[in-house]
Amino acid sequence: MTAQLQAQAQAQAQAQAQAVQLNRLLQLCSANLPVGGFSFSQGLEYAIDAGWITSKADTASWIELNLSQSIAQTDLAILKRIYQALDDNNLDQAKQWNEQIIACRESYELLLADLAMGKALIRLITQIDSIDCADYQALTSLNEISFVTAFALAAKLFAIDLHSAQSGYCWTYIDNQVAAATKLVPLGQTQAQNLLFNLTADIAAPLAIANDISDDEIGASLPHLAMASAWHETQYSRLFRS
Repeated sequence: MTAQLQAQAQAQAQAQAQAVQLNRLLQLCSANLPVGGFSFSQGLEYAIDAGWITSKADTASWIELNLSQSIAQTDLAILKRIYQALDDNNLDQAKQWNEQIIACRESYELLLADLAMGKALIRLITQIDSIDCADYQALTSLNEISFVTAFALAAKLFAIDLHSAQSGYCWTYIDNQVAAATKLVPLGQTQAQNLLFNLTADIAAPLAIANDISDDEIGASLPHLAMASAWHETQYSRLFRS
């Protein structure tokens, strides 16, 4: 009887831990997280203004391409390495990967978005009362910290496993892009929800790319994305920041 009660207690504790982990993941990936992601379009606003994107199908193609050819081969791959470095308590290695992801940003706008969101997330997690960041001061005190690095650190502090963290990062990118497209294309609310439903169903592919890629293969160049982001900086009329 005692063994049965112990097993039940362990099962309840595990279920509680999983529920908390899910809630922490939802909090980290929420559009309400005050990191300013909603203010950047990641080049999408110029692409729409230039007529490259005019429909729901175009929007889906743009997001899918960026996710598989850029996010998977840079952000998600380096997120994995920073998370593992934190697991090994190797902050020097985490800082090296932070420098590499920053160097991968191909326009001032993409760099600005990455650093602004990273700084905002670090400021947030260091101010959460029940989180102790003292052991990670070498990262939290950096003058320039990528959103990828801050996201990996937040996932570690929130006790979110790596796969869930990578999946959540995909969600934040997709959600931001669909929200921007809803205003800019424009898209209807139902179209936007269909896009979210379909795009998030296919994240296994970019995750596989990110987790199989070697260190030497990390990095990607999407000329249209870089050009759209750079040209957005001088776009005459815009809703999003650059």
